[in-house]
Amino acid sequence: MGALPDYDDLPMLEGLGMRHAWDVHGRDDDVGSINLLTAERVKAAAALVTSGRMVNLSLPLDEPDPPLFGRKALHHDIYALDRNTLDDSVDSLFMQASSQWDGLRHVRAREHGYYTGIADGFDPGRGRLGIEHWVEHGMAGCGVLLDVAGWMQESGQDYDPLSPHPVSADDLRATAAHQGTTIRTGDMLCIRFGWVEAYRALDPAGRQAYARTVRHAGLDGSEEMARQLWNWHVAAITCDNPAVEVVPGDPKIGSLHRRMIPLLGMAFGEMFDFSALAPALRARGEWHFMMTAIPLNLPGAIGSPANALAIL
Repeated sequence: MGALPDYDDLPMLEGLGMRHAWDVHGRDDDVGSINLLTAERVKAAAALVTSGRMVNLSLPLDEPDPPLFGRKALHHDIYALDRNTLDDSVDSLFMQASSQWDGLRHVRAREHGYYTGIADGFDPGRGRLGIEHWVEHGMAGCGVLLDVAGWMQESGQDYDPLSPHPVSADDLRATAAHQGTTIRTGDMLCIRFGWVEAYRALDPAGRQAYARTVRHAGLDGSEEMARQLWNWHVAAITCDNPAVEVVPGDPKIGSLHRRMIPLLGMAFGEMFDFSALAPALRARGEWHFMMTAIPLNLPGAIGSPANALAIL
């Protein structure tokens, strides 16, 4: 794979005023940033495994409870096939209700279309940009955690993960410098805002109220943020909050989802659980680790549960 262009060298999409990477991997590309998870990088990630400890990074499928953004609650049924055999089924499985990947069919850039300029909509089943392409490529490599919540706390800042606190590109760079961490090409960037711990600290009434008015800290939607994330050339961006970016966002600044999913082909992961990972990495003094997060192989899916795991 050749050298990737800097953000400011990408062409501008006329009429939208935003840069796109539709020709970086070719107009027939269906995986976007996941192209950077090469065999060589997976092999290098395996060398990070020193203890063999495995850390789950996915919330239970029934958390958050109640579901956010108007989604229905999952219903799990267990039934007998015969006197010795049990089976089960799931109804109302919203693919993006818990720890999940946003696929490349998730967001379009208005009339300009989806990633690589696909203007038509999608039907269920195998096709362009379906999440099955990520499954077939494979999603494993080197994860790197930026503990924004930890840096905020240690630097004495007034910060609440359940408030709409916009995190800037300067904040990400400061977190990396505080940790002594370098972001490398092909890393799966993980960002901890502390949302999971703050949400779990709510009582049932608090969670009911929160589901009615979702608010949380997250990345700002600016071009500078898109520039930094692209120029780090990461393979994916995963966060522990429900939307990667701050909610509610500022319409005057724009949407990071629109800047990065349809225009740059970036894989976004949301509501990953870094509550056990962060202290484990801090204790060993190394913020890189091996990571896997394979979507469900549902052809044509817009998103998928994350099935995410760190191996230390």
